[in-house]
Amino acid sequence: MVKAGVFCIFRVIFDILGPETLQSANLGSLITYIASVTLLIASMVALTQDSMKRRLAYSTIGQLAYMVLGAGMLSATGMLGGVLHLAMHAFGKITLFFCAGAIYVASKKKNISQMDGLGRRMPITYLAFFLGSLSIIGMPPLGGFISKWNLLIGAVEGDQMVLIVVLLISSLLNAAYFFPIVYRGFFVPAADGEGKGIKEAPIFCLIPLSLTALASLALFFYPETLLKLARMAIGI
Repeated sequence: MVKAGVFCIFRVIFDILGPETLQSANLGSLITYIASVTLLIASMVALTQDSMKRRLAYSTIGQLAYMVLGAGMLSATGMLGGVLHLAMHAFGKITLFFCAGAIYVASKKKNISQMDGLGRRMPITYLAFFLGSLSIIGMPPLGGFISKWNLLIGAVEGDQMVLIVVLLISSLLNAAYFFPIVYRGFFVPAADGEGKGIKEAPIFCLIPLSLTALASLALFFYPETLLKLARMAIGI
């Protein structure tokens, strides 16, 4: 559902107005400015959230801004990265939300500060969360690397140094609000008496999050279909 707004923006930029019209009116810079501010602010707010779902929600706002940023670059590579990120983010983020749901089902915990040691009791869920996080951050070998790499190359080709800095800082912020969750789960021991009896969520919770995590991994090695669809979407 949250992708619907970005999809509409894509259609306006690519089909209704067209990149050439926006470029001649110098509107691309306005679009990238708004998207850059949005993704940085959303990432910083996500960093302050203790609620798992609120952190993921603010992260989603920032990731949607990546897509708009790519479209606003008005270059083939940048726009390709923006469209690709729509799909790559979908697989990565749904994995994270599936994991948040599984954690709640198994432990009834909603806040990150309460999740110390859970990774040792729920290794499948936390491994899937780790893979989904890597994809959202844009690290190989996960699909999100491909879309963010294209965004970065688009900024380099356009000699847009500010956007390069924004992309690098925002990815560091992504890592800053995701990695502590994984670290707490695996490396911070639970308080005495906490977590006893907690185990993996039921199999019907584990299957979806495992499949989407593996899909994020597979998309790094086999992105051809999505690349073809993304090129068709922007007309290159």
